[in-house]
Amino acid sequence: MTAVSCRVLGPVRITVAGADAPAELLWRKHVALLVYLARSPRRSRTRDHLIGLLWSDRDEKQARHSLSEALRVFRRVLGDASVRADVDQVGLTADSVSLDCDRFEELCTRGDWTAASALVDGDFLEGLAIPEASDFENWLAAERLMWRTRALEALEQRAAAELDRGDVTGAARTALRAVALDRAAEGPARTAMRALALSGDRAGAMQVAEGLARALREALGASWSGETIRLIERIRDARVGRRVIPAPAAARARAPLVGRAAELAALSAAWRRAQEGAGHGQVVILEGEPGEGKTRLIEELLARARLDEATVVATRAVPSDGSAPWGCLAGLLAGGLGDAPGLAGAPPEALAALRQFDPDLAGRYPPATPAASPGAALGAALRAVAAERPVFLAVDDAQWMDGQLLATLPTLARDATTRPILLLLGVARGSPGGERLDALRARVGRDLEGAVVRLERLDGNALRALVDWALPHYTASDAERIVRRLEADTAGIPLLAVAMLEAVVAGFAPSPEAGAWPSPKRTLVDSLPGDLPPAIIGVICQRFRDLPQPAQQVLGAAAALAERLGADRLARATALPQGVVDEALDRLEWDRWLVADGRGYVFVAPIERAVLLQEMVTPGQARRYRTAAPA
Repeated sequence: MTAVSCRVLGPVRITVAGADAPAELLWRKHVALLVYLARSPRRSRTRDHLIGLLWSDRDEKQARHSLSEALRVFRRVLGDASVRADVDQVGLTADSVSLDCDRFEELCTRGDWTAASALVDGDFLEGLAIPEASDFENWLAAERLMWRTRALEALEQRAAAELDRGDVTGAARTALRAVALDRAAEGPARTAMRALALSGDRAGAMQVAEGLARALREALGASWSGETIRLIERIRDARVGRRVIPAPAAARARAPLVGRAAELAALSAAWRRAQEGAGHGQVVILEGEPGEGKTRLIEELLARARLDEATVVATRAVPSDGSAPWGCLAGLLAGGLGDAPGLAGAPPEALAALRQFDPDLAGRYPPATPAASPGAALGAALRAVAAERPVFLAVDDAQWMDGQLLATLPTLARDATTRPILLLLGVARGSPGGERLDALRARVGRDLEGAVVRLERLDGNALRALVDWALPHYTASDAERIVRRLEADTAGIPLLAVAMLEAVVAGFAPSPEAGAWPSPKRTLVDSLPGDLPPAIIGVICQRFRDLPQPAQQVLGAAAALAERLGADRLARATALPQGVVDEALDRLEWDRWLVADGRGYVFVAPIERAVLLQEMVTPGQARRYRTAAPA
């Protein structure tokens, strides 16, 4: 018996003992008969059935001769023992022919979507047609529809898994394969649009939407469904409030999110559970040292939530917020709560209390007497908003929040777990003030549903994945050398590792004799610029020099002026047109120098701000920026 393998999920390819099949086996009707028998119950059919299926256009004598000739070819190629034929029945033995669709089905049953989708290369028996055999064509159409449906499911499941572990590029690539398979299928198109938007390619997402519209119109005379329309609107609106960051022109690709699959999956699961409705709300505390990727993970979750039918409220605290009563409440209102659907349903006394923290609310809602306390007003507002749709509320660097909001957290947390709300608090481990959240941390997982997720530094495998992304042309030995340098110079801190690799790509050559940094107990929290190894200081300076000149000016002004500042103040400081400043801010946010919320821009890593002030911004430049744009 000879091993025959047949690929049917795409253009047909038949191999015999690993080699291409002989030409006579590849004749159209021979291929059709082989696959049809392999797909038949017990791999057997009557002669009359097969003749009617494939040779109904011939007289009976010719048709029977054609069937006999096909069986002769099968015996010669597969072996006599593989073909069963008598006066009435024709069949193949169980192990005579292997079909990739059988393997595909087995993998789908096991939930191995990656391996299953790898077998999909197009439609079932793509390119094969036997117009004169109408019964076979009908069977082929049904098989193609069935396998296309299953292939789309496998590709969608794989794309969803890739999104869950942060591989937005892989998810977009997988989803676009599904779109190519069926351009009128809305589910795969929506998955592709989400993945492309999350990767920063909003233009690509809109191209998928336009292609879907054409396919629906041509194939079905239909248009987008309501779900698709709402997603498209959210993608189009993603620029408003600097929500989902678009990739600026000529900007380098963002580094993949490596070494964080488990943490991202845990956070995504908490958000999905919160969306289920009342009684499933979640309180999540995300802890990590500065530079370990806490802000990046929060951004990833926020970007996903903004593409869901949800209300997103986000702010980032800075040290000065601690001395501003209810400063973070103002941040939450500016970060999405102030214009959230459902807010108007809050009690008048709550809206009256919130007016004093948001000028826009003062113009929309009349004053009321008496006004509620700010804490009670915030709780009432969240309850009203959550009654409309699920709420994702995030406070990054929560250790810096004001004492008033901190005192309200236990009540907010209790309310969150009884409503469709995810309360996510990002905490910089080791920063002063972090212990203020200890009481709340102790309750999570006990009487508050949710989790405490702790980040760690990247290990060698994750660093190697970053090296392979940044330097794909490096040999294995060169890649390992760079991994060792990353371990020594960055201690596995993702922020520094990515910055160093980007600098190496741009031509930076670290000194080979530098020692390891930091010591096991040293973090970016207690590091001064002078504590950093020369390679890291050089990397930060190199990244600054690689920026376009307007972006250098804007970043220099941001370093000189304040912890948080708005685009208008940066325009005054630099004397650049507002449009130029906005474009520079897009680049700086994409390159992860700055992060934005409703109140302005903050350095992702304060240590980088300190290095720029020491190495790249002269005292005279800093003085001029401060004179041009006083606080």
